[in-house]
Formats: sequence, C-alpha cells, structure tokens
Amino acid sequence: MSAPSRTTTPRLLLTRPVPGDLEKVHALLADPLVWEHFPALRHTDVAQTAGMLERQQRQWDADGLSTWVARASTGEDAGELLGVGGCSVRDDHDDPVWNLSYRFHRHAWGQGHAQELIAAARAAAEHRRPELPVTAYLLEHNAGSRRAAERAGLHLVWRGPDAGNPDPDAVRLVYADRDLTQRTLAFVTEQG
Repeated sequence: MSAPSRTTTPRLLLTRPVPGDLEKVHALLADPLVWEHFPALRHTDVAQTAGMLERQQRQWDADGLSTWVARASTGEDAGELLGVGGCSVRDDHDDPVWNLSYRFHRHAWGQGHAQELIAAARAAAEHRRPELPVTAYLLEHNAGSRRAAERAGLHLVWRGPDAGNPDPDAVRLVYADRDLTQRTLAFVTEQG
C-alpha cells in the first residue's frame, strides 16, 4: 500500500518531484540562506540536485513514499515552490527508520509550513509502514528545527558529536517518535 504522491495541507500542495522541478529545487538547495545551519550541505552544482532527485524517485518506487516538493496552494503565491521535505526510509542497516527532513526557502520560515509538511509526512509514513520509527537528525544550534521536531511530537533520543561534519564542534541531535534500539541509534549517530 503506497502513500499518495500528491496531498494537500491547509496551505501546501505536496507532490512527488518530477524532472521539471529540477531547476527550482536546485535554486532552493543552492541558496546559502537555506543552509545557514549547515553550509557544507549546500548544492553547488545542478548535477548534485539531479542525483538527489533520482535517489528520491527510486525511494518513491521502492517504498511508496519519499520527499515531496512543497508549493503554496493558496493566496497570491499559489503554485510557488516553497520547499521540499517528507519521510524517506533509511534501510541501509538492520533496523530501518523513516528519516523526516525538510528544507524551505528562507522567506517561508516561521510561517508554520514545516509543521504542515511534517504532519502530512508523519501521517503518510504511519499509513505506509507504521512499524518503522520516524526520526529527525538536526544540529543543536538550529533552534527552529528543534522546535519543529518537538511540536511534531518527536522527542530527543540522542545528543553528541556530528560524525562527518566539517565543523568539529558541531553537535547532532536525534529526535524520534519512539525509543530506538541501541543498534539503530548507533547507526544514525555514526552515519547520519
């Protein structure tokens, strides 16, 4: 049973990405303002974004759910790409989890769009594979993402060094909708 590849929230239209989204998704992910909390992840080449969208298409095909493109569905901005996000399965270890992620244009921050997308993503993940925990990885200094995870009902399950981050002082937080096994927690904290 797959989750819908198109869904709506009160103010967002969430759709499975299509090749025609590449340019706008790349503009979002190449914007330094969007990566304020983790500049090393900014997309510097359109091929990087194309590769990400191809991986997401494979996830949609395999799992029936992955990242959506989020567009405004109301008002004068209707149709404008505001961000990307959703839940995708991380099954590259023994205990798969849903990875909740989202990224919005800076001008869309602080307006509740993340909460709408998170609620839709969690509902879709619960519909698709309820046995898998929903997790979110974020950097401690990203207060907005912390608040979003907590408002969404996720709780802090781990705090520690951010493996692989070029900033040696970076601290990763892992949030989840339930307790994680030690094996899963070890994987998500070492591999992120």
